[in-house]
Amino acid sequence: MSVDPYKILIRPLHTEKAIMKIEKENTLVFIVDRRATKHQIKEAIEKLFNVKVVKVNTLITSRGEKKAYIKLAPQYKADEIATRLGLL
Repeated sequence: MSVDPYKILIRPLHTEKAIMKIEKENTLVFIVDRRATKHQIKEAIEKLFNVKVVKVNTLITSRGEKKAYIKLAPQYKADEIATRLGLL
């Protein structure tokens, strides 16, 4: 079952903590659709940005949004993607 990546990924997060994660841990932070599974989030990121995802962690924020921490494989740089998205 393939889902449109643009429906899964709502927006990248642009907070101090998110920027720190990008720089220190090679991890992107996105607000995603609440119904999206970790597998769907991984697929969407890999398809959109042509990278390999190692791990996806999710949580529901106090505002009721689903936040995903997406750790990239070492050969891919989160800061390059963040720059393409206009975060850095």
